[in-house]
Amino acid sequence: MEARAIIEKLRGDDEPTQAELNWFAAGLAGGAVSDAQAGAFAMAVCLRGLSEEGRVALTLAMRDSGDVLRWDIDRPVIDKHSTGGIGDCVSLLLSPLLASAGVANPMISGRGLGHTGGTLDKLEAIPGVSTTIDEARFRKIIDETGSAIVSATGRIAPADKRLYAVRDVTGTVESVDLITASILSKKLATGLDALILDVKCGSGAFMKSTEDARILAKSLVATAKGAGCPTVALITDMDQPLAPAAGNALEVVEVMRALTEPRNSRLVDLTLALGAELLVLADVETAREVAAVKLRDALQSGAAAASFDAMISALGGPKNFSNDWRARLPEANVIREIAAPVTGTLNAMDGHKIGMAVVRLGGGRMREGDRIEPSVGFSDMIGLGEKVEKGQPIARLHAGNEKTAVAAERAYLDAIQLGDPIVSPPLVIDRID
Repeated sequence: MEARAIIEKLRGDDEPTQAELNWFAAGLAGGAVSDAQAGAFAMAVCLRGLSEEGRVALTLAMRDSGDVLRWDIDRPVIDKHSTGGIGDCVSLLLSPLLASAGVANPMISGRGLGHTGGTLDKLEAIPGVSTTIDEARFRKIIDETGSAIVSATGRIAPADKRLYAVRDVTGTVESVDLITASILSKKLATGLDALILDVKCGSGAFMKSTEDARILAKSLVATAKGAGCPTVALITDMDQPLAPAAGNALEVVEVMRALTEPRNSRLVDLTLALGAELLVLADVETAREVAAVKLRDALQSGAAAASFDAMISALGGPKNFSNDWRARLPEANVIREIAAPVTGTLNAMDGHKIGMAVVRLGGGRMREGDRIEPSVGFSDMIGLGEKVEKGQPIARLHAGNEKTAVAAERAYLDAIQLGDPIVSPPLVIDRID
């Protein structure tokens, strides 16, 4: 086999075979395929597209380009993936909740990407926590606690890492086929029995329209099932932040409130919906309604908080974190309220602008390698449909200094719109199975 022949086949009326894609993925991982060939391959997929069978074949080839974990444990191994949004800290709440329900959740997560925050950056806002661990320790934590949120090693889907870097500079990032293979190759490499997908749409998501989100969700579900993993996707609203906070430590605050002071919220409601889908997919429960009650009970009883404490301690953080989390999380130098400029109802929020304001405060990376400032961002943000009077607080700003605070406040006010009353959009827009 050779890369040129596989690319020519892909450009024509035929698709490469599973064996050919396996060879190409191994070449990406090992260096036998050049950057030029990788770029040509990505462009051919982007322009020609793949059949459902072709997406499955590419996903499996990229998954098998590195280590594929196998688990010898007496409980189902399940996971969740979100396409990213503002205030989306579901993973930090869902993982210990699943562990407390008797399933295992080995979650390989990522850093912040663009305007969206990264689960690993949020988790590492807790002093002492390190998400970079080897496979032996990863397995030990799962055996002992049931949940672990960690970064991927270089041995998980290395073909995807190589191809993603090429896609970023060749204008092929938005290919649904390549997005599907990229997401699922890493998730399926962790040896899952079931997977739930949270596909975001709206101003704070990468997919702005419901239709684009539905196309991606259908591709992901069909491909995951074709690869042998029971999967469901929920299409969820991201026209406003999921939690009323945006920023690493500030989102941890919302998670700890949900764990230690349980109450209804968009964050809790979506976490329970995703978790219930997973428990049914893994045959732990027979109905989503029953599964949701089981998970809510774990939240109310403190069992989920205990699971979170166990995971944090195993990752190098403080013991019994849920007992004194307020004293341990970092605080910004400048904290002040943002006042409503006029009386009205919040009827629009530009999540992309809010996310980028957090990045410019230091809560994200403008360039690879930038140091994260975990304490900055926005908290206590009012939600769509809430009415406020002029001068009333609409958010709280957390900044490192006055100069960045002034710019962030200006950006936040530019990202919102106060006007006539509206009806808030539903949290879960569609279910794809």
